[in-house]
Amino acid sequence: MKDPDCIFCKIIAGELPSTTIYQDETLTAFRDINPVAPTHILIVPNKHITSNNSFQPEDEAIPGKMFTLVRQLAEQEGIAENGYRLIMNTGPHGGQEVQHMHLHLIGGKKMKYPMG
Repeated sequence: MKDPDCIFCKIIAGELPSTTIYQDETLTAFRDINPVAPTHILIVPNKHITSNNSFQPEDEAIPGKMFTLVRQLAEQEGIAENGYRLIMNTGPHGGQEVQHMHLHLIGGKKMKYPMG
């Protein structure tokens, strides 16, 4: 399922340029265009899921695949040993800007909380 107005759906379909570093039948991972750290990757389901509040029982495997991919990408990026941050914003008060569920993988420097 794809939303024709969604920027992430367009990236997944190859309709918009991105630095895609991983893609399979379930997930796509690409570099954030406004990185806050040396490694800033967005991991998104290929299925258009608006937010965490939109998950359905048939989507239960997606988060597991996302976290398995996190480990793989963190190792690939050389940030697994020293650590990284995972952020998933939900809704306007949670800071979600793109209405397609996504997980930020951020690392490569020591970060302070909260990150602004």
